[in-house]
Amino acid sequence: MDSPAFADSVATIGIPLCAVAGILFGLFLWVRVSKIKVRGAGALRSENGREYLLAEEQRGEQEIEEKAADLQTAIQEGAQSFLFTEYKYVGIFMSIFSVFIFVLLASEDGFQTKWKKDDQGILRAPAVYNGAFSTIAFIVGAVTSIVSGYLGMMIATYANARTALEARKGVAPAFMAAFRSGAVMGFILAGNALLVLFILLLIFRKVYGDDWEGLYEAITGYGLGGSSIALFGRVGGGIYTKAADVGADLVGKVEKDIPEDDPRNPAVIADNVGDNVGDIAGMGADLFGSFAESTCAALVVTSVSSLGANHLWVSMCYPLLISGAGILVCILTALIATDLKPAKVISEIESTLKIQLVVSTLLMTPAALVISLGALPKEFTGIFADDPERIVKNWHMFFCVASGLWGGLVIGLVTEYYTSNRFTPVQDVADACRTGPATDIIFGLALGYKSAIIPCIIIAICIYVGFSLAHMFGIACAALGMLSTLATCLAIDAYGPISDNAGGIAEMAAMGEDIRERTDALDAAGNTTAAIGKGFAIGSAALVSLALFGAYVTRAGISIADSSILDPEVFAGLLVGAMLPYWFSAMTMKSVGKAALSMVEEVRHQFNTIPGLMEGTARPDYRRCVEISTQASISEMVPPGCLVMGTPIVVGTLFGVRTLAGVLAGALVSGVQMAVSMSNTGGAWDNAKKYVEAGASEHARELGGKGSDCHKAAVIGDTVGDPLKDTSGPSLNILIKLMAVESLVFAPFFLAHTKDGLLFQFFK
Repeated sequence: MDSPAFADSVATIGIPLCAVAGILFGLFLWVRVSKIKVRGAGALRSENGREYLLAEEQRGEQEIEEKAADLQTAIQEGAQSFLFTEYKYVGIFMSIFSVFIFVLLASEDGFQTKWKKDDQGILRAPAVYNGAFSTIAFIVGAVTSIVSGYLGMMIATYANARTALEARKGVAPAFMAAFRSGAVMGFILAGNALLVLFILLLIFRKVYGDDWEGLYEAITGYGLGGSSIALFGRVGGGIYTKAADVGADLVGKVEKDIPEDDPRNPAVIADNVGDNVGDIAGMGADLFGSFAESTCAALVVTSVSSLGANHLWVSMCYPLLISGAGILVCILTALIATDLKPAKVISEIESTLKIQLVVSTLLMTPAALVISLGALPKEFTGIFADDPERIVKNWHMFFCVASGLWGGLVIGLVTEYYTSNRFTPVQDVADACRTGPATDIIFGLALGYKSAIIPCIIIAICIYVGFSLAHMFGIACAALGMLSTLATCLAIDAYGPISDNAGGIAEMAAMGEDIRERTDALDAAGNTTAAIGKGFAIGSAALVSLALFGAYVTRAGISIADSSILDPEVFAGLLVGAMLPYWFSAMTMKSVGKAALSMVEEVRHQFNTIPGLMEGTARPDYRRCVEISTQASISEMVPPGCLVMGTPIVVGTLFGVRTLAGVLAGALVSGVQMAVSMSNTGGAWDNAKKYVEAGASEHARELGGKGSDCHKAAVIGDTVGDPLKDTSGPSLNILIKLMAVESLVFAPFFLAHTKDGLLFQFFK
């Protein structure tokens, strides 16, 4: 801090350079994946010109490659069709909500456009400016989230056939193809998110000048836009994928006793499309939202501290520097899996992916220490709302970041323990299938409830450490620490759906049992990494939500004395907030059930009415199943979205800021535990099914393998768990984040017009 100008230059140049480095590394990996050649699609056509997806028994290598290319094209077209349809409706929402944001925030001071000086003599932007720039930030965040999800989906559908074809050469080439493709998404998304936010900050800084508080209030719209799109991506994509998956499993596996991804199953293409729109586009938008919100929460808190008062630009950029260093660390870590020590045999797949988490955490720890000591002054104040003169030291911030960083690793490892079929919990669930689906479901639910214990304790420790050392700034930085290895987390998460699609293509292209065994092993590890990714997302969402909650309480002028749980308004809000995750989950699960019912009826209808379909001599109507999933997901994603987006506005307007604070706290406490248990229960049921199918151990072989009664029970458990792990569970973390950031964005409006609630004022 001895050379402020030099330090400021380092921040201004270093942050975008880190972001660009991530983007360039992602492009470098994409070039390596693109070198895997897939011969042109279109060689196999039916009389009407559509893709002929039924496999023949004996074909040469060229035909297999052409078949894989046709399948890849069909999956890619289906995913693009869904996303374009979804984004059309989301675009309408963005337009309407943008007007809503501007009108409510600009009305704070009666649409005045004059700048005013505060008590410290600093010019403060008029509310109409905050309304306009919050709206711009919202649109930029939403567009960035859309682009992130779309790019991730395109990369995944580009790589699925290549992974399947590489599996013919061995486990190592297939693993590298899947992991490199997942890493492309991880690094491009992380770099893009950081670069866009930093550019937005620089532009807003030109307008707001010394009004740091107004600047960072306006920038919170970036997080709101990101999470709004993430909600629709998660819910819509989750309904899409699970409608197809449940329909394919119940009719194909249970009723018709045909293999997974059998080309005779009409829902098989929709199922593979769903893997991309749900787990790739949805997860990408979700973690982008977490990054944007945690960064915005940290910036809002620093704006009112001595860091903002003294115009310490490099210190204000501390959250962005942590994220930038994380990208560089993840680049070094990724080289281990792609070049230095890739998985060469099936038994090394999960350990190689786990090494990514461990090494990235180890490398990020000293990086966080260097940045904390170099970017922050030795001491600063203004962080604690109830004691503004309390001193915070720069090494305090290192421990805040480190608590989130290592807490995320522990949550990831605990998630792996409860969802991987290499460990006892999932094997116990598989063993319970001996006596039917009922005991399978009982054991799976118990596993999910138990799996929430350690993550909740870890989150509580992170909260305690962060709050004790640096109040809400510490909690926000703990969330940033957990998300500092975002690129690695996204890489291992995207690896899963790519491997799953590769297995489907291998089955439909009749590549052989040995190839399917390799892709199944990749997919089983992918289920675990997907669960780990969900664990990271939920843990970071809890910390982000609490940080946003603290920023909201501060901005809404709520004192500690006003926020006691003994206050009837606050306690009523707590009860309602704790109920919201159950209401939301009921809506999303019922939506999956309704869509799946339509899918099951369609699949049954085709098996009953298309002669020769079961024998493999006729072609099912894949497009009809894709249409059913698309229509159902688009129509069913609206009510849950309205519940989440409407609750803060309705409660804040009618019942006031204190009741809304209770709602946010209740939703956070309830939603985190539900999200963890639901995600892990579904993941355990899925891998229990794969454990039975693989028969890789003596115990697994005793369970009977594919087609046995034990396997059928495991399939039913997996089907029940599908909406838990891929729709309702992952969507809950967006619920708690989105409600919190929306409340923060609209806090100036509530404070100016409805602080005590219009309804309560009427009765008083």
